[in-house]
Amino acid sequence: MAEEKTNVMRLLDQKKIPYTPRQYDVSDGALDGVTAARRLGVAPETCFKTLVTVGASKKNHVFVIPVEKELDLKAAARAAGEKSVEMLKQAQLLPLTGYVHGGCSPIGMKKRFDTVIDHSAQALEEMTVSAGKIGRQVTLAPQALATFVGASYAPISKEA
Repeated sequence: MAEEKTNVMRLLDQKKIPYTPRQYDVSDGALDGVTAARRLGVAPETCFKTLVTVGASKKNHVFVIPVEKELDLKAAARAAGEKSVEMLKQAQLLPLTGYVHGGCSPIGMKKRFDTVIDHSAQALEEMTVSAGKIGRQVTLAPQALATFVGASYAPISKEA
């Protein structure tokens, strides 16, 4: 039986960007990124989460960081050219991006936001990000992702 494609996968297919679809079990409710990486059999430093913030300017920004790290808000603000940034409230995520918490992807949001990928991705051949649904991921080349979403790289994460 063929695996159902997510919108993220369809967008990557349209642009002929190579990726590997991945799926993991979430029936036990374990939604954290480190558990996802373990279940996918990928190193946590190659599995990235997508975080959405709001800056002092009221502009939204997207940050993509390794799942075992946390967003360094000061570094993120610098990278975004903002005085400060704070995490978007969870209730605002779906209306703003079209994605639910735990299934947010930097690919295919309702509108394009300034996106910054943690600089650690530049050293990787492949990185894994959400495919837009909880339990679904895609693995692709970091530069392909950065080019597709118009992202820049910066040191934006710190130890959790």
